[in-house]
Amino acid sequence: MIHIEVKSNPEFEKELAALGGADVKLCFQCGTCTASCPSGRRTSYRVRKIMRMAQLDMKEEIISSQELWECSTCYTCVERCPRQVPIVDVIVALRNMAVAAGHIYPAHKKTAVNLYKTGHTVPINDEIKAQRKALGLPEVPPTVLSDSAAAADLKKILDATKFDVICKE
Repeated sequence: MIHIEVKSNPEFEKELAALGGADVKLCFQCGTCTASCPSGRRTSYRVRKIMRMAQLDMKEEIISSQELWECSTCYTCVERCPRQVPIVDVIVALRNMAVAAGHIYPAHKKTAVNLYKTGHTVPINDEIKAQRKALGLPEVPPTVLSDSAAAADLKKILDATKFDVICKE
């Protein structure tokens, strides 16, 4: 018989709860989430595994794993969970922990930097402006790019939530 020693980590549990993942303990590992997950059909992602690791306080293993980022946040798991566990909230909480600990992929960081600098996750370049014009649209969409007040409001929100921390080297 194999014995696995599981040590409780109350700090991890408090941190996860504070970020919106307290209900992870409600999961009874039925596997409905994994069986219905569209991402799991195409990747190694197994939401049940992540949920179990969170229940076992395996913070470092979770926040450094690629699997954490394979969830598309489609909410299929939440809709089908017999215990109504807010699984996506748990995943988002774990991702927030990962980012806070410096575990962020370069592509995600680039997206965050673009959002912080321009208000868009994908910058509007000359090619996109030309395509928009050819379609009879304004070159710049009616978003924060063309509304300085909205851009200032977004910047205030990003600064208030310390979003800029993600963007630093």
